[in-house]
Amino acid sequence: MTGTTTTSRYENQKRRDWNTFCQYLRNYRPPLSLSHCSGAHVLEFLHYLDQFGKTKVHTQACPYFGLPNPPAHCPCPLRQAWGSLDALIGRLRAAYEENGGVSESNPFGARAVRIYLRDVRDFQAKARGVSYKKKRKRPKPKNSSTATAST
Repeated sequence: MTGTTTTSRYENQKRRDWNTFCQYLRNYRPPLSLSHCSGAHVLEFLHYLDQFGKTKVHTQACPYFGLPNPPAHCPCPLRQAWGSLDALIGRLRAAYEENGGVSESNPFGARAVRIYLRDVRDFQAKARGVSYKKKRKRPKPKNSSTATAST
């Protein structure tokens, strides 16, 4: 193998996300160091990212609130999808620790961030008429014919 190493898509995305967050902190007024970053700053970053979202999230006043496939256009805002935010926070949480941050003070794991993500998930599920409930895996039934055949 040559001197170059290939990185995974996940690692590349994590690096880009980390660089974007660090740039956000540098542009913050006054500029904010990573050591002074809190969960509140992470929430501000997530709100900032909403302007680049591509997911239609109906307001409660919208006649299409709760419909998964609305029949017509509406003026409701485009936001970041919950799944995108959840994955982003996971990557930034890992990048924070890889870049010298202490896991106990990781602002991406702050309680406020977890609550915000849960609230976004729940509201988007209602607004779009979709369910984000985890499907529980059922245990595989034991095949009784193989159990009796071996005895």
